[in-house]
This record gives sequence, C-alpha cells and structure tokens, in this order.
Amino acid sequence: MRVRRELLRWSLLAVAAAVLAVFLVAQRQSVEVSYGRSPSSASLPAEGSAGELSDASVPSVEEMTALVAAEPVVRLPGAVARWDEGRVRAAAGPGGTRILVAPPGLDEAERRRVKDVENAEIRIVGTEVSGGVLAATPDDLPGWRAQFATDDVTDQVLTLLAALREQPAPPDRDDLRWREPTAGELAPVTAALRATGRWVAPGATLPRLPEQTAKEAFPGGAWFVVLPAQPYGTPLPAYGPALHRLAPDRPLVVMYGGWIEYHGPGAADFAEVAGASFYAQYGSRLSRYSYPQLNVLGAYLARVTDVRYAGLFDRPLPYRPFDPLRVALPALPWLFAGCVAGFVALSIRTVRAGRRRPGDLGPGGAPARLAGLSALAVELSLLTDARSDPALVRGIGRLRSARYALDDGLPDKHVRGLLADAEAELDGVAREVRMPGYRPDVYLQGRLS
Repeated sequence: MRVRRELLRWSLLAVAAAVLAVFLVAQRQSVEVSYGRSPSSASLPAEGSAGELSDASVPSVEEMTALVAAEPVVRLPGAVARWDEGRVRAAAGPGGTRILVAPPGLDEAERRRVKDVENAEIRIVGTEVSGGVLAATPDDLPGWRAQFATDDVTDQVLTLLAALREQPAPPDRDDLRWREPTAGELAPVTAALRATGRWVAPGATLPRLPEQTAKEAFPGGAWFVVLPAQPYGTPLPAYGPALHRLAPDRPLVVMYGGWIEYHGPGAADFAEVAGASFYAQYGSRLSRYSYPQLNVLGAYLARVTDVRYAGLFDRPLPYRPFDPLRVALPALPWLFAGCVAGFVALSIRTVRAGRRRPGDLGPGGAPARLAGLSALAVELSLLTDARSDPALVRGIGRLRSARYALDDGLPDKHVRGLLADAEAELDGVAREVRMPGYRPDVYLQGRLS
C-alpha cells in the first residue's frame, strides 16, 4: 500500500512537470484570424499619384486675409462645400463667424496658405472642416453620405462651432432627402445596364470600369450606376431601390460623387460593413482631395473583396479541424495546480508516516498498539452511521490483518504499515462523527503512556 502511494505521489509530480512544459511551449504559438488570402491589392493610391490634385489655386495669405475681413463667408473659385446657412447662423450667435471655403485638390503648400489665414474662424478645404487646431469629421454612414454625395458639411461646421465656443456638441441630423426616379430617368439607365452592365451620367468622372477589381468583388458580375455629386438641398433620385426591384438577384453598385452604396444579395450583412470600414479609413483623404471616381470605386471594390474573403459576404464559415491542444490549453493550468496539490498532500502524509519509529508504538510495541486500536474501533462502532461505516470496516480489516501478521511472525515493517493504515481509517471515522477525543493519537496517548 505504501509503495503504491509513493508511486502515485511521484507520478503526480511528473504529470505536473509535463503539463507545465506543454503549456510554456504552447505560448509560442501564433494565431492568425483569416478566412483566406484576399487576391485584391488595390487601395486608394498614395497622395499625389492618382490625379487627386486639381488645377485650382488660392490667393496669397494677405489677399485671403483681406477677403475674410471684408466678408463673413468667402468662397474661393472651385469651392464645393455647402451647409445649412440658417442653422449655422443661429449657432454662430450675434457676433457671427467668418468662414473661408477653398476648393478640393490643393497641394500641401496651398493648404498651408489657407491654414495661415488667422482671421478665418473656420476653414474648409474641399469638405474638410477645421478651425485653429481642431477638425470635425463625420463618424457614421449618414454623415459620410451627406458629405460625399452632396458636399454637405453642416454637421461638421456646427460641431466645430460648439467646440470653439466650449459648448455641447449638437446632435447630428440626416437631412438628405430621396425621391423616386421617374420612368424617363429609369429607362436609359435600365437599357444601358442590360446592354453593358454600367451607366455613367453626364458629369461623372468614370471613363471605364476597374475591370479586375470588379471581377474580384463580384465574380458573377454586377451593375454599376455612376453619377456626379448631387446638388445640395435637392432630393436625390433613389436609383438603388428602384433598380433592385427590377433585378433583385443582381448585385448593384450606385455611386453619387464620392459616395458609394450597394444593393443586392447580402446587402443587410455586407453593405454597412464595407461602407463603414471604407469611409472610416479613406474619408479624410476623400474630403480634401479631388479623386477621380475611377480611383474611389476601385478602392471600394477592393474593400468588398477583402470583406468577401473575411467570410462576411455570402460565404460559408471556414472549416476548422479539431485541435486537441487548443481545446485542452485552458485546462492545463488547473491540471497543473491539481497535480501539485496532490503531490504536496501525499508528501505531508509520507513525512508524518516517516516520523513514526518502532518506539512510537508505545511501551508494549505492536501488540499494545493493536490492542488499543482494537478497543478504539469497538467504541467507535457505537457512534458511526452510513457515511462513516465504510471507513470503520476498512480499519477493522486492517487490524485483523495486523493480528494475523503478528501471529504468523511477519516482519515488523509489515505490521507497522497495517497499523498505520488502520489508524488513518479510524482517524477519519473520529473526524466524521466529530469526536476529537476518539482520534487515535489522543485516544492512545492515555492508554499506552
């Protein structure tokens, strides 16, 4: 019995060491979360390399300073930003505010000249709104849609005014309005889409489709409707819903200026993800530059491809084979702790048992201790119940074996082991019945002393 206990003790230590080694080695594993490698490599080209700089220019700092001193709102040639003048006037208060509006597509030196006009409280380059060291940008789809579809910067101007005056920011409002396209408007669009898959309105800057990125984004083909930026304050023709009703299974991309929206299969799960991620990344660049629609559409389609390969757009979830290590890894620290606790408990018991020597059996040696434990077993038998009976029976069995061993002249070491086991069982019974005086060490102290 003692040999088996020693084997168990050292086995627990070996298991704990093995678990610790496996856990530490597993910490070196790297994790990559990806559905697959997206084939798309397109993105919005670097600044200055995609025709985003326009031919527009701005006067000198002195000239712009004089213009702003003479008029509260100065619109330089080529400026596109618009806003709700009534709301801005009310927010500015009696003193008003001075706004300088510059065209998009300026180079760095020209933007710096606009920034150096100190008497302009608010400066707008393209649709980028700033004042002092502060800047205001949209942070949701309705805000980006108003900004890039109609050049509306009302919410940004109001937010910046509130910040400059240390007032609470007003809530954003979606003032963009839609209208159903007329039959005369839909007829040429529908005919062009069925013939070529695309329709480009006069004034749009899309000489051709980005064919490769379009195939990567929509392998089965898609329709593309491209319009220039729409006039501020007038309802926009809602081509997306109208064309989607005509061909509900056909992917449809509609572009109003710099704003792109998707209609078609999977739109509920896909359009918001693609749109929010695209404009959150590129919105600031689109606001201050004059990118051709071809570049903007190509970058958007590349984002669509990335989303498709992320498993978020009409794709089954990837199969992940069963990995025993990944499943077991969280449990390894608990297994290690359990093994160490078992080893410590068995070690304490071994140390206690090792402190017993032949002299510990008392003046009468093994026979006296056998007699004392037998008497203790008889007294405990009157106190046990269903929970403590098994331990009592095991203890009596060990005492009977010890008596036979003494009668047969077996080695003292064997007899001591049997008596130690019986004592442990009887000690458990005494603790179970909550009688401290019947614990073997206490009970035998008076009997054998």
